[in-house]
Amino acid sequence: MKKVFIMATAVCLAVTAVAQNNSNKFRNTIYYAVSFPNAIHHEAEISMTIPDAPAGAFRVRMSRSSPGRYATHEFGKNIYNVKATDTQGNPLSVKQVEGDVYEISDHPDVVKVSYTLFGNHTDGTYVGIDASHAHLNMPAAFMWVTGSDMVKRPVKFEFNDLDKYGWKVATQLKHEADNVYSAPNLQYMMDSPVELSNLKTSKWEVVNTNGKKQQMAIAVHSDDDQSVVDAFAKQVQKVVLEEKAVFGEQPDYDYGSYTFLDDIYPTDFGDGMEHRNSTSIVDRGEKIAGNEKDLLGTYAHEFFHSWNVERIRPKSLEPFNFEHANMSNELWFAEGFTQYYGEMLLVRAGINSIDDYTGTVGGLVNSVLATPAPGKYPPTQMSRYAVFVDAGVAIDATNYSNIITSYYYYGGATALALDLRLRAEFNLTLDDYMRQVWLAHGKPEKPYTIPDLQNILGRLTNPKFAKAFFDDYIYGVKKNDYAGLLDKAGLILQKFAPGKGWMGRIQGRPANGGFMITGSTVSNTPVYKAGLDADDIIIKIDGKEIKDQSALADMVKDKKPGDKLTVNYKNRTGDHEAVIVLEESPALQVVTYEKAGKELTQQQKDFRSKWLSSKVK
Repeated sequence: MKKVFIMATAVCLAVTAVAQNNSNKFRNTIYYAVSFPNAIHHEAEISMTIPDAPAGAFRVRMSRSSPGRYATHEFGKNIYNVKATDTQGNPLSVKQVEGDVYEISDHPDVVKVSYTLFGNHTDGTYVGIDASHAHLNMPAAFMWVTGSDMVKRPVKFEFNDLDKYGWKVATQLKHEADNVYSAPNLQYMMDSPVELSNLKTSKWEVVNTNGKKQQMAIAVHSDDDQSVVDAFAKQVQKVVLEEKAVFGEQPDYDYGSYTFLDDIYPTDFGDGMEHRNSTSIVDRGEKIAGNEKDLLGTYAHEFFHSWNVERIRPKSLEPFNFEHANMSNELWFAEGFTQYYGEMLLVRAGINSIDDYTGTVGGLVNSVLATPAPGKYPPTQMSRYAVFVDAGVAIDATNYSNIITSYYYYGGATALALDLRLRAEFNLTLDDYMRQVWLAHGKPEKPYTIPDLQNILGRLTNPKFAKAFFDDYIYGVKKNDYAGLLDKAGLILQKFAPGKGWMGRIQGRPANGGFMITGSTVSNTPVYKAGLDADDIIIKIDGKEIKDQSALADMVKDKKPGDKLTVNYKNRTGDHEAVIVLEESPALQVVTYEKAGKELTQQQKDFRSKWLSSKVK
């Protein structure tokens, strides 16, 4: 009762203030009360009180996009029982004008909108509610009032039923009192996820370069003991310091703190979602214990975003549009360069070994050299495709395997090449470049464009190099000499399966007496070149029946490039026969000189050490 009384009192004060002295302190604030009477069935009850409501008809709505996500999402599907009343509870007319938009016409100065929220998808984008916790991504949870003036208003939240469930609150929202939190405006509110649970925290202090002390914390909802959480926090500290060393300083976090919100449970949906002063990390593991390395990769990636994306911000994402996803040409840098650093810094922090890292490097290189899309499309176009692929849902078939490669890995491979080239050609590093981007655009929070990134590289190196790099590798589809660059660090880029026959990966399932191909075949594979594609049913290969993946694998396991397989298959046009000419797989791998039995030169040792050794002083 005490906690509910807080919000009721605040609303009454707001109404009184408007009537008596038009106090800005209360007149502008929008209040949300959040309760969980039916958490066991994944429901929350939410009310939004709007003092000094807009004159005439106004609209409230759910969002269709979310910070850190680049595709459109339909959050409005999970709210219902939408009602509007005055402060005495008298009903007002509310009309649903679109799937996620509601209009209120005749109304008093203060309007209360209430609704039921359903959420059973715990990740960085949606909402997860049960008796153990409420994991709230704000755009997926909260309606808001449209209009340029309304979105600038401050907001306050009251989270009720905390004692009932034994929950504590973790969020980057400002803590006002007891269970009340605030945000200065809608943009900040939407960028502030909330975890309500019996979470465990571990905190430490970082002294920034300017002498300011900042509180860092992990807030974990998992089945781990506090000792496990504390030990894991010490590993996170190492990553935090390595990332600070890249830029020379941490951002000045709002309210002097940064929090990693972490929810770990097998029924979760794995995700990591960056925010201005926090990050939402969700993992499908049993617990932290035994899963530390995988988790640290997500922690490293998302924390790097507190510089790159949250403050070094593409102009295309400003302001963030909650009614429809922003399209960006720059995600190869925003996400891709972050992908590169998130993995590489685990080596600098001593979490991963060089042998661990060779697999990561191999993955980056394969993403641009062994798949068809990067040969046709530049990183800018892959960035634009994010509006379709970043957790977007498609029920119809797509040709993504031939036209898309992840901008995370495409950009990560580009960052790898630029880092090695700066070291080899200019005695500079990608750290130097990122620091200059930070000083020019991140620290002053001045959104950038691709020409801005090129100009900074030109000032750091020379304009000719910068223009050629961007023309060839950002706007164009030319590929760097990864083998030569990696060799400078004593790493060998080589074929993954030399001399072995390969037909390409075939997605499929048993059907109609054979094996039906269920996904598009990939254009650089022998099976594609033989004319087979989705919905074709393979009956026999070289006279042997094919009914599952293992039978397909058996047909090529002893074959060599150039060998031929006769395939009998059928589709809607009838029965067919084709010949698959096997090739060598384009897949590559990276190994150290040491594993290959080769001796490193001193120059290679020095190059590798300068690249991958700790930079924390």
